[in-house]
Amino acid sequence: MANALAPQKTMTLGEGGLALVFVALALLSVVVAAKAHTPEYAFHAYLFTAASIASVFAIINRYYERPAEPAPLTVDGKPNYNMGPVKFATVIAMFWGIAGFLVGVYIASELAFPILNFDLPWITFGRLRPLHTSAVIFAFGGNVLIATSFYVVQRTSRARLAGDLAPWFVVLGYNFFIVIAGTGYLLGITQGKEYAEPEWYADLWLTVVWVTYFLVFLATIFRRSEPHIYVANWFYLAFILTIAVLHLGNNASVPVSLFSPKSYIVWSGVQDAMVQWWYGQDAMVQWWYGHNAVGFFLTAGFLAMMYYFIPKRCDRPVYSYRLSIIHFWALIFLYIWAGPHHLHYTALPDWAQTLGMTFSIMLWMPSWGGMINGIMTLSGAWDKLRTDPVLRMMVVSVAFYGMSTFEGPLMSVKIVNSLSHYTDWTIGHVHSGALGWVGYISFGAIYCLVPWLWNKKLYSLKLVDWHFWISTIGIVLYITAMWVSGILQGLMWRAYTSLGFLEYSFVETVVAMHWFYVIRALGGLLFLIGALLMAWNLWKTVYSAETATSASPALAPAE
Repeated sequence: MANALAPQKTMTLGEGGLALVFVALALLSVVVAAKAHTPEYAFHAYLFTAASIASVFAIINRYYERPAEPAPLTVDGKPNYNMGPVKFATVIAMFWGIAGFLVGVYIASELAFPILNFDLPWITFGRLRPLHTSAVIFAFGGNVLIATSFYVVQRTSRARLAGDLAPWFVVLGYNFFIVIAGTGYLLGITQGKEYAEPEWYADLWLTVVWVTYFLVFLATIFRRSEPHIYVANWFYLAFILTIAVLHLGNNASVPVSLFSPKSYIVWSGVQDAMVQWWYGQDAMVQWWYGHNAVGFFLTAGFLAMMYYFIPKRCDRPVYSYRLSIIHFWALIFLYIWAGPHHLHYTALPDWAQTLGMTFSIMLWMPSWGGMINGIMTLSGAWDKLRTDPVLRMMVVSVAFYGMSTFEGPLMSVKIVNSLSHYTDWTIGHVHSGALGWVGYISFGAIYCLVPWLWNKKLYSLKLVDWHFWISTIGIVLYITAMWVSGILQGLMWRAYTSLGFLEYSFVETVVAMHWFYVIRALGGLLFLIGALLMAWNLWKTVYSAETATSASPALAPAE
């Protein structure tokens, strides 16, 4: 009688539909692999086949292991949060981060000591450099953004993450894209666009994953039990939506064939009446994308982390909620116009160059408004900077954000740009933001998340202290070496003799950079060592027997 009344387990529409989709994708991938024009493309097709088959087995296995009833939205009146995808994304972020930092140190060493190329084409600077940038920006940074956004939207909405398999599809699908992109760089599969090297089939897969990400995030907000939408969710939503638009616009291409990895960008050389301002020239669309990838991937999403994790860590409310809203809307309206400052003194119309410079300078104000808001959140809790190295790391990240967002508008001014652009000064600027701002706010968020997610006490605050100081010294060495190197480059390139000839050959400028490149490699090595200390600390935290008394932070009234 009890068995008759027990609910019958049936495969949900999502489980069955997704399994069928992966079966179809596996069959298509086998056909593509058999008829691929190049062995490299065939290799990627086999990866798609293996991943699709593994996904089908995982879905079926999960169906047999799960209870008949779906996971409840609440348990004893409290939200039943889904933290499985968050845990996976947090762990894989650290893996990709260390891999990306390691490749960065190696290619920095290659510039100082070219013999490290070993005359092997797949480890030359040209192939490893996009591998490094994608690993640290999209693999490390992307997974941190996914993990924190899925965590924050649940906590601040008091609602379980929308979807059953969809969150896992986002996390696993995104990391499969990273694998396809990274192996593609090493195999020479690239469309040669800054921050957008993967070819059409990888872009298409990422589009599906990203749309799913957007729908999961939006649906979670719609099912919230908290009427207020916390400001961090506005920044996350802007980041997700704008990156989707940038990706679709910049990567619109026509494949040569289903069986070829090669494609041709739609916008190249085409003056389209409807979109010519943004896409009329390939360089224009590239830096509209490239700069806003920085603006919305490396700024908006990480500002969301600042607005959640700093207040939670110091147990203080955001200094000014009104300022955070002004910060948000000013950033959204201004950032999208700043891309043309990368194209000063090019064939781009002068009015477009000036427009990009003007909006870049205007960006200084809302950016510093956000920086002040983040730092002043510590009002009444400044003493915690002495005792909590995690909070110190996040506050220093905001200081780096302020420095970078002052330096960026300065470098967009045409007279300064004439000296700085195409030199190592730009490299130093980018890495002061990437290592100091993005790296430190990410590390701080992960240091918070791991004890909360695993209900453990952080293994060692002393190790966090060591991580902070070692990596800070590394960052200072890196960016100061590149600042001096870049200014020296610019001055040498523009030096003329009394007869009007260039005073220095290009080779002489390269030789002059040698010791600066050695210092940069040393700075990167120190940053990598700090990350390794962090990974060890988190490993010991997860596998520690000591359980935290209150690992998950209490919800604040406005949260």
